[in-house]
Parts: sequence; C-alpha cells; structure tokens
Amino acid sequence: MYFPLGDEAPEFQPAVLDALRQPLESGIVSIHRANAVAQFPARFQLVMAANPCPCGQYGARDSECVCPPNSRRRYLGRLSGPLLDRIDIQLRISRVTAVRLRIDADGSANSSALARERVSRARESTSARLAGTPWRLNSQVPGAWLRGRFARLPPAATASIDRALERGGLTMRGYDRVLRLAWTMADLDGSSRPTGEHVGRALYLRRGIA
Repeated sequence: MYFPLGDEAPEFQPAVLDALRQPLESGIVSIHRANAVAQFPARFQLVMAANPCPCGQYGARDSECVCPPNSRRRYLGRLSGPLLDRIDIQLRISRVTAVRLRIDADGSANSSALARERVSRARESTSARLAGTPWRLNSQVPGAWLRGRFARLPPAATASIDRALERGGLTMRGYDRVLRLAWTMADLDGSSRPTGEHVGRALYLRRGIA
C-alpha cells in the first residue's frame, strides 16, 4: 500500500505522527480494548514531505525566511527522532530551477515506463535470491538475517556504516535499514551483492541533499 502523508507532515500533531512508528516497524496495527486486542495487516510505503520552516523560505537563495530559530526548531521537532529513524530515505531537495525544467522537458530523465521496467527486474532478482526464505522483498528481510552468515557483507563493504554506528551517527535500526536499501540498490544495478559504493550511497540517502 502507498500512503502519502501530504506535503506538510509537521502540521500533524506529534502524537498522530508517532502512531505510525509501530506499523512501520512491524507491518501490523494493534488496537487494544479492555477485553480484547485486534491486529490488522498494515504494510505500506510511507512518503512524507516538509518545508524547512513554517514560512517555507528557510535556505532559499532568492527569499528571506521570517521564522525565528525557535519556530523552525519546533516545526521540524514534530517529526520525532524515533519516527525519522524508521524512514529509509531522507532527502533534502532544493527548489526546481529553470535548467532542471528544461532537462526534464528534453526527456533526458527516466520515464515512468523505464523506471517501472527497472524496478520489475530488480524485484525479480530479489525474489530469486530470497527463494527458500519466508521473504520476497528486501523490506521484509530482518536485520539479523542480513548481518548473519547467509547475507553478511565483507568489512570493506560495510566500513562506512560501521564507522557511523560506532560514532553514534546511526542507530542499530538505521544500520539494518541502510543494509536493506543497499541490497535494493544492488538489485537495481544488476549486482549480485552490494559493494561499498552501494552501502555508501544508501547511507547518503539517509541524510542526503538532492
């Protein structure tokens, strides 16, 4: 399931946003009542977007932000650390320029049809690799299995996330999510296993700027 949260995620109350944490982690929604607990399947793809501040102009080259620092911190602070830790890709995207518009109009960017074909091939590779396991997608594979003897990557490939974990820049949950993303990127590239470049790119996408 695809679940777009809109282009102003911080406008939601923090409690509402944090209610997504457990379903993102387990793929299950649990409803507790006095005499019973009901569970429902809830695997979905979450897409959130947020402006850099309430006025939307912070960091813009041709506009001036009118928000005080405390206002900016409160605004983005509604997206809690535990929630963001469950988001695989976190990109800061700059404004679209006239040059970018011309490039897109020229058709040099990937079309939806080409992107769909590439994703389909990657999913076939993933399914073939995971044959004989309970999973069919990289997003379903537990971190313990990725770090175990069946899928463990060599230290040279994981050096970047090992350092990030040791320095506190990455949680254990984030470590496993970077590994899953690295495997997906390898499947998209037609590689049998992620390289150090795939892992580095996956780590970059946790806090990247496009």
